[in-house]
Amino acid sequence: MSAPAKGIDVAHIAALARLKLAPGAAEKLRKEMESIVGYVEMLSELDVSGIEPTAHAVPRSNVLREDRSGTPAGREAMLFNAPATIDNELIKVPQVLPGEEMS
Repeated sequence: MSAPAKGIDVAHIAALARLKLAPGAAEKLRKEMESIVGYVEMLSELDVSGIEPTAHAVPRSNVLREDRSGTPAGREAMLFNAPATIDNELIKVPQVLPGEEMS
C-alpha cells in the first residue's frame, strides 16, 4: 500500500469551496483529507479487471405511462379532494414565506 499524499493545501481547498475554517481546524481537516486520499489509493490497488463499471448498484429505469389527452377533473372534484380550502374557492396550502397569513 502506498503512503497517503502529503502536503494537501487545506487553505487552497477551503478557498475553492468557499469555506471559512475555524482557527486550528486546518490541521485536523488536513489529516482527515490525507486519510481519505490514503483509502482511495488503497482501493486503487484492487484488481477490478472483468468488473463492468456501473453508476448505480441496481438497475434503474423510468416508469412512464402513455401520454393521452383527456377531460380534466372538474372544479368541484378538485376542491373536494383538497385537504383545506379558503371560502370553498381556493386550495389552502401551508405558508412558505414569512408574512401575512390568509384567513
